[in-house]
Amino acid sequence: MNKASLMKKCLSLAKRAEGKTSPNPMVGALLIKDGEIIANDYHRKPGTPHAEALVLKQAGDRAKGASLFVTLEPCCHTNKRTPPCTNAIIASQIKDVFIAMLDPNPMVSGRGVDILKASGINVEIGILEDEAKKLNEAYIKYITTKRPFVTLKIAMTLDGKIADPEGHSKWITCEESRKVVHRLRSASDGLLSAIGTVLADNPSFTARIRGGIDPIRIIIDPDLKTPDGFNVLKTPPPTIIVCKDGNPRSSILINNGIEILTYKDKLDLNWLMEELGKRQIMSILIEGGSTLAGHALEESIVDKVMFFIAPKIIRGKDSLTAIGGETFQKINEAHQLKEYKIKKIGSDFLIEGYLS
Repeated sequence: MNKASLMKKCLSLAKRAEGKTSPNPMVGALLIKDGEIIANDYHRKPGTPHAEALVLKQAGDRAKGASLFVTLEPCCHTNKRTPPCTNAIIASQIKDVFIAMLDPNPMVSGRGVDILKASGINVEIGILEDEAKKLNEAYIKYITTKRPFVTLKIAMTLDGKIADPEGHSKWITCEESRKVVHRLRSASDGLLSAIGTVLADNPSFTARIRGGIDPIRIIIDPDLKTPDGFNVLKTPPPTIIVCKDGNPRSSILINNGIEILTYKDKLDLNWLMEELGKRQIMSILIEGGSTLAGHALEESIVDKVMFFIAPKIIRGKDSLTAIGGETFQKINEAHQLKEYKIKKIGSDFLIEGYLS
């Protein structure tokens, strides 16, 4: 097996913990000796051993002289619940360490590699680096900016509508697309929506897949119009309501286990992202109406878009468009996607890409 195929196996191991490691990264590792993989594992959740520590424990004395493959630079600091992996690697007398990418965490970035090299270990960096960065794109943004990585998800018809004039939207996309969305929810720390969507659909915003993890629901409801008994007020999962300051209903919701985030005059989505980052919410999926989508793009909080497009045409000037808002971009100033891809999901198409 070559280095790339071994690192690919590490990345596959890491992805098993998708949605479970936040605010930590997903990391996979393996040990190879005399052409044989003698140990492989992945980091499961915060506070538990890192992937490197797990494979070293599996291998025991056989780790001496082995080569370690790992998707992220081994940690070297003590500001966490587990000991530094660099110490364990050196103590195990590992011969080589092959790393997909450096850790962007300022407490680690490059220092882990320097410590390993200083102890005489051969270190190579950059094997499937792009794939490793894609896997941990949310972690990279969060650890460097303290703000969540934001994905805007839209389900629309071929003519760009998300609902008919009566507000009906079930179901625009096919069942296969909806399963993908549930997996997205499970992989996200938080799900951001607004009162219009809540009143129209009474959604639960849960991840209805086997083994899925429900995201924290963040609902923008300026005047606290969410009716008692609606699904987003039933916990768990946790719900954060974002509303204007001074509403007397706030204390009632707090007593019922709902967290309240207040603002004074006008909601600033960048302020909201900073607040959610303080709560270690590393990734957010936006599922809302055209107004929220428009504001999210206007305020430049979106990192990635996922447009699920059904081969249907609704027509009608009063049908709801996918992206609304009071402002617009001129053609030569339009939001431009980069690194985008198109794939077929059931009868639908998914266009996925990053904003410049």
